[in-house]
Amino acid sequence: MTEYRNNCHSLTTVVGRVLALCVALLSLVACTTTPDHDPQFAAVPPAAIPPVPQGNGSIYQAGFERAWFENLRARRVGDILVINLVEDTEAIQTNSGKVDKSTSTSILSPTLFGRGLSFGLPGLKGSYNLNQSLASDHSFEGDGENTQNNEFSGSVSVMVTEVLPNGYLRVRGEKRIGMTGGNEYIRVSGIIRPEDIDTRNTVDSTRVADATLIYVGDGQVSAASKMGWLAKFFISALMPF
Repeated sequence: MTEYRNNCHSLTTVVGRVLALCVALLSLVACTTTPDHDPQFAAVPPAAIPPVPQGNGSIYQAGFERAWFENLRARRVGDILVINLVEDTEAIQTNSGKVDKSTSTSILSPTLFGRGLSFGLPGLKGSYNLNQSLASDHSFEGDGENTQNNEFSGSVSVMVTEVLPNGYLRVRGEKRIGMTGGNEYIRVSGIIRPEDIDTRNTVDSTRVADATLIYVGDGQVSAASKMGWLAKFFISALMPF
C-alpha cells in the first residue's frame, strides 16, 4: 500500500511539472518580444572631433565649423539622411510548349529463293511468318504563366557609414516596429551620390546603388503565414511525382 502511494505521488509530481512547463511555454509565446538589432544595419558613431590647436590665434578652428548659410545635407560619417521608399516593380512571364512524336517501324519477313520464311511451333497447327511491326506515339503539352507585382513605399532614416574616395556615401539603417502580433523590420543599405540628395536631405530609393531593401517580420503573424516543412517537401524538386 505504501509503495502504491509513493508511485501515485511521483506520478502527480511529474504531471504537475509538465503542466507548469506547458503554461510557461504558452506565456512565452503569448508575450511580445523586444525587436532585435541587426549588426549589419547598425548605426555608427560620427568621426571624432580633432583636438583644438593651441596658440594659433584663430577664432574659427578646423573641424569645429558649422554651416549657417547652406542647405544641411549628409556628407560626413555619422550624418543622417532620409531615404524615400518608392519601389514599384511588375513582371509578367508566359511560356508554352508542345511536343509531338510519332514513330512506326515494320520488318518484313525475309525471303529465301523467292519464298518467305516461316516457322511452326511444336504442338500448334499452322505456320507463322517473321513479319514484325513497332509503333509509338508520344505527345507533351505544357503552359506556364508567372505574374509578380511588388510595391514598397514609405521612408526610413539612415546614417552615413563611409565616405568613398570618389565622394559617394555608403549608408545603412534599420527601423524596428514592435506590435502585438510580432515585430516588423525595415532595413536599407547602399551607396548614394551627394548630388542626388535634395534640399530636404532626402533621396529616393531608386537612386541608391547596390541597394538592399528588406522588409521582414517575426512573431505570431509571420509564423502563421509560413509554409510547414512537410508542405514544402511536396512542392519541392525532391518530390518524384
